[in-house]
Amino acid sequence: MSATAPLRPLLSARSLRLAFGGVKAADGIDLDVMPGEFLAIIGPNGAGKTTFINMTTGYLRPQGGSIDYEGRSLLGLRPRAIVRRGIGRSFQLPQLFTEHTVLENAALAIAARAGLWSPLTPLLRPGWRAEAEALLDRFGLGAVAGARADALNEGARKLADIAMAVALNPRLLLMDEPTSGVAASEKMGVVETLVRVLRQAGVTAVFVEHDMDVVARFADRVAVWSQGRIVALGPPQQVLADPVVRREVIGIEAHA
Repeated sequence: MSATAPLRPLLSARSLRLAFGGVKAADGIDLDVMPGEFLAIIGPNGAGKTTFINMTTGYLRPQGGSIDYEGRSLLGLRPRAIVRRGIGRSFQLPQLFTEHTVLENAALAIAARAGLWSPLTPLLRPGWRAEAEALLDRFGLGAVAGARADALNEGARKLADIAMAVALNPRLLLMDEPTSGVAASEKMGVVETLVRVLRQAGVTAVFVEHDMDVVARFADRVAVWSQGRIVALGPPQQVLADPVVRREVIGIEAHA
């Protein structure tokens, strides 16, 4: 009987470096993201968390190091090319077309994936409409499909924004503070929905998060950023109990 082959990382970053003036946003970052996991990134403001997402998705280019996805380099690729490779992202502020309905937003993402939409193309043609409705139902947004995006509460806006990212059929999704601005009473429900949909779709997720209750409940692993470095990495129960992390990271977050 042959031994089982070791699981290979979906995303692998090595020795990433990027500085803005004298500020080191990435100071030798090494990180593997494994297929199927939910990896949380935590750390104080300015630690380099969003910089890592921006480098991975082509919005910033590192000054040194490598980022490989499925064994192939991402360096030098533009954001659209990286999306076509199977990496999606959501932003801290939802990127919705606020003058359009939620259904139209979902259909726009589907049309963009197909590369077929133009102002002269019917947006809600039957195929796109059916797929958009099914997608919104998965996110629990079917009841607000006909509402304008600017009429949604923040939790629904976050779900709609991530639904648009999922419409692009990513295998890896990077989310920058998916609960930012969401009412405390809605946070757990929003993340429960995200985790359920992404796991059912087989999507690996990396998410920046400031709510330690969310991290403890939903992350498979936690990476702690500080001054452009990863200072702790492991299961949430281990990392969040670390005295240094509790004092220098969680304590800072509590007063941020």
